Amino acid sequence: MDDIAKNQTRAYNPLNPGLRPFHSEIANFTSGKTTPRAYLESCLEEVSARDGDVKAFTAMDMGAARKAADAATERYKAGRQLSPVDGMPIAVKDVIETEDLPTEHGSKLFAGNRPGWDAACVYFLRRGGAYVLGKTVTTEFATQPPGPTRNPWDLSRTPGGSSSGSAAAVAANMAPVGLGTQVRGSVLRPACYCGAYGMKGSFGVITNQGILPVSRGINHLGFIASTLEDMWLTLHYTSRSAGGEPGHAALPGKTEMPAAHKPARLVMLETVAWPRVTPETQKAFDGLLTQLRAQGVEIVTRKDSVYVERFERLIKDIMEVSDGIRDWEARYPMFAYYDRDKTKLEKVTAARIEKEIALATPEMYEDALRRRTEMQQAYAALSAFADGCITLTVPAPAPKGMPTGDASFLDAFSVIGMPAVSLPLLAVENLPVGVHLSGFHRADVRLVAMSRWMRDLVLKQ
Repeated sequence: MDDIAKNQTRAYNPLNPGLRPFHSEIANFTSGKTTPRAYLESCLEEVSARDGDVKAFTAMDMGAARKAADAATERYKAGRQLSPVDGMPIAVKDVIETEDLPTEHGSKLFAGNRPGWDAACVYFLRRGGAYVLGKTVTTEFATQPPGPTRNPWDLSRTPGGSSSGSAAAVAANMAPVGLGTQVRGSVLRPACYCGAYGMKGSFGVITNQGILPVSRGINHLGFIASTLEDMWLTLHYTSRSAGGEPGHAALPGKTEMPAAHKPARLVMLETVAWPRVTPETQKAFDGLLTQLRAQGVEIVTRKDSVYVERFERLIKDIMEVSDGIRDWEARYPMFAYYDRDKTKLEKVTAARIEKEIALATPEMYEDALRRRTEMQQAYAALSAFADGCITLTVPAPAPKGMPTGDASFLDAFSVIGMPAVSLPLLAVENLPVGVHLSGFHRADVRLVAMSRWMRDLVLKQ
């Protein structure tokens, strides 16, 4: 592994990440300069060259992918594009059901499982002309332990988890977009470690039907992509076509990239992760804040506002609240898996069922929900004077080895269900580190508009 890592370590440069975008190619598909089939073949070349080392995929059907790409090519030639995602190959995390490929949830218990149906998100993406390039590695049931996937920037390091394969596939130029899920930090963290864009929308704006229910009260479908445009347009299209969770509306408006919007004021949140930020990461982040201030963006911290201080204080014990919700909501299906055959479960999964999940009570869950409501109210109060919040996605670049990494910066935003983006704008020790930008409930479009402004500020320097 050391020899492989030595031979395939690349220095990350946010000004030139070298990833493969999709939406910027649509004009070329329309003009006939290139085709969706040619685009697919370029992806498959990277799969052939790199996936033996990166190990992003668990299953593929290249014949089916080529057939779908050919169909998209014919539609572009005829001027009958189905949607903004027509001809797009997507990498799908293996806790999301697919009709034509196994869905094994990263577990021996589901080895060879073929549900025979697509999850709603996959179904509607296919209706729009996108197609599944392959299923990607996940931790068991999107929890633990880490899978075999490696970080394409440095094969000795983790890609993050649990959406590890989807993030690595994007970073290795094998796919422009990957689908993932997030209960704590399982979309934004691997996107960050792998130098990709990542987003989870406001809770409920995309249905989770056909996705393994780790925690229905927190679980978000998320998108990891080569560019901000690929990320947003795919997420928005999926929300508008597949719909939201029951009782939740889809995102409003047309599927288009919003104009850049400069925020007037951002709250800089420390969260519980701040003491673990490395000096190098702190220096890079401070440099970004200096850029923002130079553009007239006011940065407000807990020292400046009692409202910010209250929210920071409430999220101090976020892991306790997060676990209180997750453990109770995971009783089904986790008990059912355990009772079916605990010998086929990873030891860490079985231990969690026997301990944390078995000890969860309705009272613990009720208390966690009450505390979550307090956090949501305190966060909503920030919208009276700020456009959004900014912090880091992780305290440091991807660590060596295969741990899924630190989700402490991200946990609170999953629990309270606010839209959040990881922007790969920092390089630390020649590796990517993300900037975490969060908005307010159902103000997802505004969040992406601010993200676009910030990205353009950094990348046009």
